[in-house]
Amino acid sequence: MVSIKILFSFVLVFLAHSSPQFACLSKTISLASAASIVTARDQAAAENGEANALLKWKHSFNNYSQDLLSTWRGNSPCKWQGIRCDNSKSVSGINLAYYGLKGTFHTLNFSSFPNLLSLNIYNNSFYGTIPPQIGNMSKVNVLNFSLNSFHGSIPQEMWSLRSLHALDLSQCLQLSGAIPNSIANLSNLSYLDLSTAKFSGHIPPEIGKLNKLGFLRIAENNLFGHIPREIGMLTNLKLIDFSANSLSGTIPETMSNMSNLNKLYLASNSLLSGPIPSSLWNMYNLTLIHLYANNLSGSIPASIENLAKLEELALDSNQISGYIPTTIGNLKRLNDLDLSENNFSGHLPPQICLGGSLAFFAAFHNHFTGPVPKSLKNCSSIVRLRLEGNQMEGDISQDFGVYPNLEYIDLSDNKFYGQISPNWGKCTNLATLKISNNNISGGIPIELVEATKLGKLHLCSNRLNGKLPKELWKLKSLVELKVNNNHLSENIPTEIGLLQNLQQLDLAKNEFSGTIPKQVLKLPNLIELNLSNNKIKGSIPFEFSQYQSLESLDLSGNLLSGTIPGKLGEVKLLQWLNLSRNNLSGSIPSSFGGMSSLISVNISYNQLEGPLPDNEAFLRAPFESLKNNKGLCGNVTGLMLCQPKSIKKRQKGILLVLFPILGAPLLCGMGVSMYILYLKARKKRVQAKDKAQSEEVFSLWSHDGRNMFENIIEATNNFNDELLIGVGGQGSVYKVELRPSQVYAVKKLHLQPDEEKPNFKAFKNEIQALTEIRHRNIIKLCGFCSHPRFSLLVYKFLEGGSLDQILSNDAKAAAFDWKMRVNVVKGVANALSYMHHDCSPPIIHRDISSKNVLLDSQNEALISDFGTAKILKPGSHTWTTFAYTIGYAAPELSQTMEVTEKYDVFSFGVICLEIIMGKHPGDLISSLLSSSSATITDNLLLIDVLDQRPPQPLNSVIGDIILVASLAFSCLSENPSSRPTMDQVSKNLMMGKSPLADQFPMIRLGQLL
Repeated sequence: MVSIKILFSFVLVFLAHSSPQFACLSKTISLASAASIVTARDQAAAENGEANALLKWKHSFNNYSQDLLSTWRGNSPCKWQGIRCDNSKSVSGINLAYYGLKGTFHTLNFSSFPNLLSLNIYNNSFYGTIPPQIGNMSKVNVLNFSLNSFHGSIPQEMWSLRSLHALDLSQCLQLSGAIPNSIANLSNLSYLDLSTAKFSGHIPPEIGKLNKLGFLRIAENNLFGHIPREIGMLTNLKLIDFSANSLSGTIPETMSNMSNLNKLYLASNSLLSGPIPSSLWNMYNLTLIHLYANNLSGSIPASIENLAKLEELALDSNQISGYIPTTIGNLKRLNDLDLSENNFSGHLPPQICLGGSLAFFAAFHNHFTGPVPKSLKNCSSIVRLRLEGNQMEGDISQDFGVYPNLEYIDLSDNKFYGQISPNWGKCTNLATLKISNNNISGGIPIELVEATKLGKLHLCSNRLNGKLPKELWKLKSLVELKVNNNHLSENIPTEIGLLQNLQQLDLAKNEFSGTIPKQVLKLPNLIELNLSNNKIKGSIPFEFSQYQSLESLDLSGNLLSGTIPGKLGEVKLLQWLNLSRNNLSGSIPSSFGGMSSLISVNISYNQLEGPLPDNEAFLRAPFESLKNNKGLCGNVTGLMLCQPKSIKKRQKGILLVLFPILGAPLLCGMGVSMYILYLKARKKRVQAKDKAQSEEVFSLWSHDGRNMFENIIEATNNFNDELLIGVGGQGSVYKVELRPSQVYAVKKLHLQPDEEKPNFKAFKNEIQALTEIRHRNIIKLCGFCSHPRFSLLVYKFLEGGSLDQILSNDAKAAAFDWKMRVNVVKGVANALSYMHHDCSPPIIHRDISSKNVLLDSQNEALISDFGTAKILKPGSHTWTTFAYTIGYAAPELSQTMEVTEKYDVFSFGVICLEIIMGKHPGDLISSLLSSSSATITDNLLLIDVLDQRPPQPLNSVIGDIILVASLAFSCLSENPSSRPTMDQVSKNLMMGKSPLADQFPMIRLGQLL
């Protein structure tokens, strides 16, 4: 276009010279053309300047972010995605919301955009600080930086942007600093959101000068002090949210001046106290009041009826008292009313549901008395009703009707009587029915099975009788069935075994008889089973499996007999076991020795005998949990020490020989002394022999060592690399098949670089460590061969291979799902916890890496390679040199070479992140240990670093993944003393899931530090 105008001007000049009549006209037109040319040049320069500034900014993003802005090329930004221009083709708006970009603001020249009115980068991963140059955008009226990863304080220059109408910095979790008095400069501001960050200090009184403000949120920060009285000057305000801070004092009366206010959020300020201002009950435009989780007192006045538009009132978790005024029934729009956890008393208002809109009503944990109001009986709109923990009374069979929308009701811990109405079965949306701890009698109505969505049925601690209806199997959604502490009798119906989703079954303290249905033990999702204190007889069924979800089993206080099935010891997840007060006999199966998850056990008051299993839950159990048995023995206070079997047999044989020869009189006199001396001498010889036999583990195959050595040499073709399956810090591992049924992993120890003989010190260390350790997550030593040329350790071959091999193979990594990964983390944690806290003296592995984590055919993790293991004897010196795997060593190694258990803890943290990310987290760990940690971790979403090869994690395992990540970061602390112990890590993994699970897509790594 510019070139055409220039050509046109040249034509005019030529005509003027050749013909005088064109001269005057050409001058006029040429001047106009020249002006047009200058304007076009200016416009082109402006376009180029804005384009260059945007392109420079784009090129500072990571590669993935640059790909998302593929249209950003050339010199015409008005055509680019996310860019809006005004009539002069100058950039007036930048909208990059939801683009998934990652970068900073530090390369963006804000001065290049003189006409920019709107900048929106909502929901990206921008990080770093907000530069002061942002104050150069004098015309900007909308800034939306919400849901990014900026840190530091807001630059003072931002508070000088007088043209701003809307400012949103919410959910920038690391933004900090005080809100300055200069906020008053933003006199045109109508929208301000600074919520969910780390702003601190007081709310400045100058905020009252923002008289155009209609929306104000500064929730979920670290603000403290009083709410300024000047807040009442914001008469145009429609929403105010100061919740989840540390504000104190009283709610200012001046709030009543905000006559346009619709929504008031002041919840979760635990120091906010005093009565609710009486003027607040006259703010007729309010539709929502959230004042829960404070320390408010006083009462609710009758003037609450003035809030005719009110839809939500949340006053729970305060100290409010008195009666609920009957005028609350005049609030026809009231949909959600929460009065729970206060000191209210008296009766519930009779017209509580008069308006017909009430859907959510909670009044639990107060002091309400009297019957349920009649209006609640006919409240067809109710969805959730919680009245538990009061002193309400009345006939439960008459006080409640049919609720078509009801999903949740809890009437527990009251004084209701009567029988359970069959009408509950007509509540077709009912998912939770809790009426525990009342005075309800009669049987459980069969009609309940008509409520097909019922997931939780709690009828505990009543006076129910009759039998447990077998028809309950029709409740396919049932997850929790708790009817303990009643008078139910007869057999437990086998049909309960058809409730495939059942997780908790509590039938304790009833009068059930018969045997334990094996169908119940086969329930695939059962976590808790309590059949205690009944009259159940027979033996404990054998239908247990290592793949069960069972974590708690209580069969105490019954009439059970027979032995404890060995299969019970294979339940991997079992944590609490109570078999006390029965008539069980025999010994405790050896399989219980491998129950690493077991926390608590009680086997008292039975007829059990023999040694306690080698399990910490048994060995640390109080004597009260073991007493009153026939002949238990073990190294536990109150029990006798177990004698070796060989000694027992010899003692028995000697008695059989000596008694008929010497006769009873001699045995009762001097013969007893001779016999004791003889036994002592024999015992010494036996102990010496046993010691020698135990030491033979160091030469387990030494009797035919040459043949075995030759067999291994032949099977590996003189250690051919084709059979090499791994290289560790101390040796190379080969797969050796001696016979089809005998497949081993043989580790050939490395030679030291400065010597020609094998590393016998490492060899001896590993032998010693492995022979002292017994744990299901630690590899077992099958034997060894010692030879002048080689030193070999022989293990059982594990089909799953090593963790690093799995993660480096895309197909295997894709099949290595998140549940398997979490279980591997738990297995490694259990093993290290055992080594550090259950071995005496403790053992440090010192070379935990993905190469040394092996998986069996069931994907159970076992740690290996103990060539560097150090036994921590009291007072021993831990400053030493050793081989280690690069990338897993704790930072203190390079400083002091002093190694404690916390060295393994750091390596475990690396393993956790490697399992989550699918690769070694080298760069991430480096950033954690440097001053730039905030720059990296605060701007990375957890979901973005997950290994993308397996399917996305299910909701059931998301909490575990978050917990693993959180524990990993705590283990990677640069200061060893700040790291948790492996005992703490193991228990955390075993006991709980992360409370952040419902926020999974938004969790940033910085939140987990």
